[in-house]
Amino acid sequence: MNAQEVRERAFAMPLTQPAYPPGPYRFVNREYLTITYRTDADKLRAVVPEPLEIDTPLVKFEFIRMPDSTGFGDYTEAGQVIPVSFRGRKGGYTHGMFLNDHPPIAAGRELWGFPKKLAQPSLRAETDVLVGDLHYRPVRVATGTMGYKHREANPAAAMAALAQPNYLLKIIPHVDGTPRICELVEYSLDDIRIKGVWTRPGALSLNPHALAPVAELPVHEVLSAMHLVCDVTPPPAGQGHPRLSRLRLDRSDGHLRPKSGALAQRFLATVLSG
Repeated sequence: MNAQEVRERAFAMPLTQPAYPPGPYRFVNREYLTITYRTDADKLRAVVPEPLEIDTPLVKFEFIRMPDSTGFGDYTEAGQVIPVSFRGRKGGYTHGMFLNDHPPIAAGRELWGFPKKLAQPSLRAETDVLVGDLHYRPVRVATGTMGYKHREANPAAAMAALAQPNYLLKIIPHVDGTPRICELVEYSLDDIRIKGVWTRPGALSLNPHALAPVAELPVHEVLSAMHLVCDVTPPPAGQGHPRLSRLRLDRSDGHLRPKSGALAQRFLATVLSG
């Protein structure tokens, strides 16, 4: 295989049998249990990168069931999303995610910069309760519960929440361990279809774990719980897509400039200069 053939085929690793196919990736009947809680403001400031800003010390713990995902199959994930703002625009910073399926872990990290790790999350109905669990190997680190479809919620509010921008810190190391890519990525979901949304009551329990430290953002007060079923499409990782943007810090003079072949017209401030 010559160099030109390698360049033409180079989409993902391994070269000749990529861990995931090219997009777009459509998620059908994606089911969320989202529990919003109040936490410690200082602990949030210690993990949220500049220039993102924290308005209130809140965390959204999400259990997400994905039974029908293009190229990824049937899997579940769980993790923490922190409400933030960037230049007055409200959105969510993805702090950490845990999945039970390798292709979306690889694609999420390599394409967009999702902070994904392998674990054993689940989301299911147990008689009259919706239950989300997160196990890291045999150890349970999180459990969320909510009364099953007790009250319908406002679908317009759910649509607005899904349509908000999301922020990721994408880090790809060089062979010497230094960050070859270290940039803040913004994305928004496309083609959202709400199929049902319900609310309260809800509860959340987090347990300390060395490698799944979700409890480091402790639960002070549960504020809301939401059960949502929808179809969504994340933005394709292609040139010029208006739903994806990024910026890095140019190391030569310290000024912000678009990356070569940047993915959108609107760019974000970077986090680290390296």
